[in-house]
Amino acid sequence: MSLAVDADQQALAESVAAFARKIAPLSQTREHLSDYAAGTMPTEVWTALCEQGLHALHLPAAYGGDECGLATLAVAVEQLSTALFPGPYLPTVTASALAMAATDAQALLTAFGAGMTGSVATGPDLLATRDGDGWVVSGTSEPALGLPGAQRVVVRAAIDGDPEVSLWFWFDPADPSVPGSEVPAVRLTIAEAVDLTRSVGRAAFDAYRVDPARVLDGIDAAPAQLWTTTLAAAEATGICRWCLDTTVDYIRVRNQFGRPIGSFQAVQHKTALMLVRAEVASAVTWDAARAESQPAEQRFLAAASAALTALPAAIDQAVDCVSMLGGIGFTWEHDAHLYWRRAIALAAGVGGEDAAARELGERCLRADRDFAFVTAETLPALRATVGAVLDEVLALPDDEIPTAGWAPARGASRRARLAADGLVAPHYPPPYGLGAGPAEQAVIAEEFARRDLTQPELGIGGWVLPTLIEHGDDEQRARFVTDTLLGKIIWCQLFSEPGAGSDLAGLSTAARKVDGGWVITGQKVWNSQAVEADWAVCLARTDATVPKHAGLTYFLIPMDADGVDVRPLRQVTGIWEFNEVFLDEVFVPDSQVVANPGDGWRIAVTTLSNERLAMGSATFGHGSSALVRRLLESGDHAGTRDDAVRVLGRNAALELSVAALNLRNAVTRMNGTPVGNSSGNSVRKVWHAIAQRDASRALVSVLGPRAAVGHPEQPYTFDFLGLPAILFGGGTIEIQLDIIARRVLSLPR
Repeated sequence: MSLAVDADQQALAESVAAFARKIAPLSQTREHLSDYAAGTMPTEVWTALCEQGLHALHLPAAYGGDECGLATLAVAVEQLSTALFPGPYLPTVTASALAMAATDAQALLTAFGAGMTGSVATGPDLLATRDGDGWVVSGTSEPALGLPGAQRVVVRAAIDGDPEVSLWFWFDPADPSVPGSEVPAVRLTIAEAVDLTRSVGRAAFDAYRVDPARVLDGIDAAPAQLWTTTLAAAEATGICRWCLDTTVDYIRVRNQFGRPIGSFQAVQHKTALMLVRAEVASAVTWDAARAESQPAEQRFLAAASAALTALPAAIDQAVDCVSMLGGIGFTWEHDAHLYWRRAIALAAGVGGEDAAARELGERCLRADRDFAFVTAETLPALRATVGAVLDEVLALPDDEIPTAGWAPARGASRRARLAADGLVAPHYPPPYGLGAGPAEQAVIAEEFARRDLTQPELGIGGWVLPTLIEHGDDEQRARFVTDTLLGKIIWCQLFSEPGAGSDLAGLSTAARKVDGGWVITGQKVWNSQAVEADWAVCLARTDATVPKHAGLTYFLIPMDADGVDVRPLRQVTGIWEFNEVFLDEVFVPDSQVVANPGDGWRIAVTTLSNERLAMGSATFGHGSSALVRRLLESGDHAGTRDDAVRVLGRNAALELSVAALNLRNAVTRMNGTPVGNSSGNSVRKVWHAIAQRDASRALVSVLGPRAAVGHPEQPYTFDFLGLPAILFGGGTIEIQLDIIARRVLSLPR
């Protein structure tokens, strides 16, 4: 759950966490709250931090720094925030990062490298005007973290009132007067801070004449916004982590009604959602940090996404923590309110959710976020090999045969060529695929995209084949795997039943043993692709005398077998995409049992895991930014354009957070770092469903009366009506929350 994604960053995280616990325990911080509010702090705390070099991790080596970059600095910020490290660390490293972006800031960087504290003062009321060869600044800043007590202050003022054109400069609060004047040109005032562990204040400039030597030329808006937002978001992820850990520890031991409250399902689900929220905040912040080396537009997109996702998440996390703690969490003595206060202050400092939504929406009208994690130079030999095969494929006729509904196309010559070289499912082990890891898969995907070729889709076969490869016998693999890759076999899954949907082990479809095989009778429901499918994987009860999980067997059934009756189900959209399947004395030979009788549950878990992975990694569908852009382009919405732009921003943030979760998981694996269960399939499946639920609802909210008009004139309401397919498929949100609560958080039963 940390921002650390490789071994070096993990080692740094552990070191910083241990340092914070030792140097600034919360009990000690509480004793000095009045000092921190006034901008002073125990000298030994800041001195110890500087001795560790934590203030200069990102600074150039010439100024005593380690040149570690934004991603590594964010790891340190996160760990210090988890410990609620007090004082001016965040405003200081933010100010020094801005100084790094200037073309010439030697004096300022020297001061920061030596351990000077800093702050950043901005605001729409700060105005800069030309005065001869220099500048004069007037106006009052917004509340600035760490301003009282800061030894160096970086300031941004709008030139001639234009917010798009800024003057950056710095001043020393110990000498703020206009040269030659006895009247102070800068007045610093201390405000009552919401965050009790840091000072907050305003700077009022009265015709302040800027020393030309202190002008910071060259600070572009993109890196300034990225560093400022990402570092604040890193603190937010630390808050999310502390709130989750504190909640879990408490609900495991707090008893009500004779048992731990952590055993109550409502409490478990709420806590599991806290874990999901923490993972999402971490992924989005990590994505923002990696944007440091990307073009300006990508930096803006990543920063706005983090502002709209990670910072509000910390507030919600803290509120949930307090509510789960109950009365004790609402007391002054408990530390929860200190984290809540910091979360509020962080979000306020970045500018608020509406502003971030508006900016992200406008940015998304001009560019898409780049989630590539390989370059054109990555794995050149693989690129050349794959490229040669794909060039041959392009020369073949595009002869795939489309099917109805969600079923994949049936393959022909192009699919055969791809399958021969392991490119239908390159992540499968040889001889079916290439055993491709994340980097290899990304390179292959780029080569497909470069030629405007779509990678083959296996549908439910993509869940079934890994099961057969792992658990099937040689005959079953030979019979089914290659033909599925070739597009000759389409699969469906006969698991759910009218009386046992998410309670898979409670199914009643029964199989009785006969000579040479089994006879199956029962009813299945919500079966995607069953009309088009050639084969099905079916779970049936073969032993009613053992515990329900132990009596299940995994069968392979041809859909044209005697006794199989498929009946399409019409959904609320008016479309037939699901089916119910009746099995009436269907004979299945022993050769079509996977593994052994009674192994069904263990094997089904493999299939379901692949299902959750596929759905958690799927392209964002309902409420997608593409749909909102289409709505904006048509102008067919109620309210103002600004209303629709903010919906685009919020929906894009949800979409980007899903992509960031998936990419971070892939990069972590590629780095060889163990991926904990908290980053697993259930977390991504839950968030994928929640994100699409919220996004499709938001899209409908801006339609006004037009929401009453349906397809084909207006597809947006039908996008919302089709949402349950995502909410139910692969296990409902609630079932996944059960898995997270019990298997990941180990909450009591």
